[in-house]
Amino acid sequence: MSDTFAEIAQRPVDPLFEGISVIDVDTHYSEPHDLWTSRAPAALKDRVPQVKVVDAETGQKSWFIDGDKSIGFGATAVSTIRPDGTRSRGIDFINWTIDDVHPASWHVKERVKAMDAVNVHAQILYPNVLGFGGQEGAKVDPDLRLASVEIYNDAMADMQDESGQRIFPMMMLPWWDPHLAVAEIERMAKRGLRGVNINTDPHTHPGLPDLADPHWDPMWAACQDHELPINFHIGASSASIDWVGEMPWPSQDMPMRHALGGVMLFFGNGRVMANLIVSGVLDRFPKLQFVSVESGIGWIPFLLEALDYQVMDGQPDNKLKMLPSEYFSRNFHGCFWFEKRNLATSVRAVGVDRVMFETDFPHPTCVFPESADFVKSGLAELSWNERNQILSLNARQLYKITV
Repeated sequence: MSDTFAEIAQRPVDPLFEGISVIDVDTHYSEPHDLWTSRAPAALKDRVPQVKVVDAETGQKSWFIDGDKSIGFGATAVSTIRPDGTRSRGIDFINWTIDDVHPASWHVKERVKAMDAVNVHAQILYPNVLGFGGQEGAKVDPDLRLASVEIYNDAMADMQDESGQRIFPMMMLPWWDPHLAVAEIERMAKRGLRGVNINTDPHTHPGLPDLADPHWDPMWAACQDHELPINFHIGASSASIDWVGEMPWPSQDMPMRHALGGVMLFFGNGRVMANLIVSGVLDRFPKLQFVSVESGIGWIPFLLEALDYQVMDGQPDNKLKMLPSEYFSRNFHGCFWFEKRNLATSVRAVGVDRVMFETDFPHPTCVFPESADFVKSGLAELSWNERNQILSLNARQLYKITV
């Protein structure tokens, strides 16, 4: 680790948050280049995810799997935090590797120090390299895919321990096989991981049904038995991770295409949530808990009201046991990070017990170094009990975090 980086400056605790242990429920890990190669058996060392030089003249690097299959763009750390602790506000970060960013992006002890500096007690952690839902593994054979998932999860369990139970990575699952998923759930639950992270659209891969199909019931049953929340991060499938493709008009320049593409990704989770709500899964497994990650909350009340109207009024013979909005109130959680306008109204409309706070550190939309201070104008309209609920208590209960 380079010595040429700055300590993140300590922020004072705003009186609004006195006595609240903030839990940040969406952060990301800039995977070290040797995460897989340092743990892989000899037979797989050349095949697991790794960084290679693709242009000897410029030194340009990229992530590859199975030797020659590109995953992601370049060897980007997907971190906007410069070594001096400031945040980039643009798209120049795309070409930054872990050597170009603050080590809090990838180094456990530096991450914990950064958390302390911005007054965050614990973080939930998601991957980058294999995709937000592990979808990049679809490019290789199932054995290599499984080995890559297992190596990642072992590294994440070690990271959770090294952090002193301050950083909680969500386990990646073998999303292509429900029985392998069950085995990984059992294995990693014993290691203490607190939730799962899966592909939202397995049906876009040959031979697999969508998540409503009873084919996946063993996986749902294992999650319910172990009380593990199922987290759907935006862009968690090859079908949904369209950063700049179809949404922006062709006339938009690349920075604006990135901005518009990011906004549309937030709404993409509405499709996943709506399908799950009407799927019948929640009648078969009423105790499952789902989290819509990095998607905001302001649009959720409209979605639920529209579902209630379209399903109950337009489809009176449907077989649902409850209103769609009632399934959300029982089985779903939403996360916010930059929403300030009418925040109190949104929180209360979604449900104070159904909302959690995130920062998206160290990604482009992260609210760093402000953390909860970024939205304090909206939070000020809530009572202390409501603030404590959405900034801390809901996440502590869902992910079984001790403070």
